[in-house]
Amino acid sequence: MHIINLSNDFDADFVARVEQESEQKVSLCYQCGNCTAGCPYTFAYDIPVSQIMRLLQDGQKKAVLSSKSIWLCATCESCTTRCPNNIDVARIMDVLRHMARREGYATVPQVKTFWDAFLESVRAHGRVFELGLMVSYIAKTGRFWTDMDLGPKIMPKGKLTFKAHDIAGKDHVARICERFEKGGNQ
Repeated sequence: MHIINLSNDFDADFVARVEQESEQKVSLCYQCGNCTAGCPYTFAYDIPVSQIMRLLQDGQKKAVLSSKSIWLCATCESCTTRCPNNIDVARIMDVLRHMARREGYATVPQVKTFWDAFLESVRAHGRVFELGLMVSYIAKTGRFWTDMDLGPKIMPKGKLTFKAHDIAGKDHVARICERFEKGGNQ
């Protein structure tokens, strides 16, 4: 059992930053557990959503940012929908994932690698270029044979194109990505 000394490890600045970036008041959570009960990925989490919220309230930055749960969250918003205090828990999980990324925590490297490849694609084209995303992810992870059986099924349906289609205003999207990389809601 891992014991956390709440009086020594409380990081008030961390709590304030999460509240500022998420625009949510984490102290409103009274640990009803509805978020955890409704989460379809609880079985895969190392720390259930309600406990992430409690650790966040207690200012446990390292415990929260080093959890696998924030990387595995699908942002399906079941937690947000079920919260009786109207806390956007999914938004908090997104903010925690962004913070973890900025501060070098990557407890589920494959998810971070996929996310990085996705963001690179969006930054370059203004939208995701699926085939380019897949090639980038495979090149970075070495997972060459994973899902190879899907290619012949998807290609004839026109779901994957060989050429990226940039959107008008992709430079605006690139600037949004730059602001994100600098760290915050600027």
